[in-house]
Amino acid sequence: MRLDKFLKVSRIIKRRTVAAEAADSGHITVNGKTAKPSTDVKVGDILELTFGQKKMKAEVLSVQETVRKDDAAGMYREIT
Repeated sequence: MRLDKFLKVSRIIKRRTVAAEAADSGHITVNGKTAKPSTDVKVGDILELTFGQKKMKAEVLSVQETVRKDDAAGMYREIT
């Protein structure tokens, strides 16, 4: 699944266009490499996102095309 779509479906970022802009500007890395919106995301990948001063690190637990809002948080695990 594309990175921008994963971020939207998992509800880490609300809109796919915002996720794509964040990736284009270099604020997202996948497994330590700067990611493009079209980067393929697989189970076990480590995502690092930077939002201003806030940083988030998450491991991908599942990749699904559609998910209910209640189950979206189960697609990833935050790493501290």
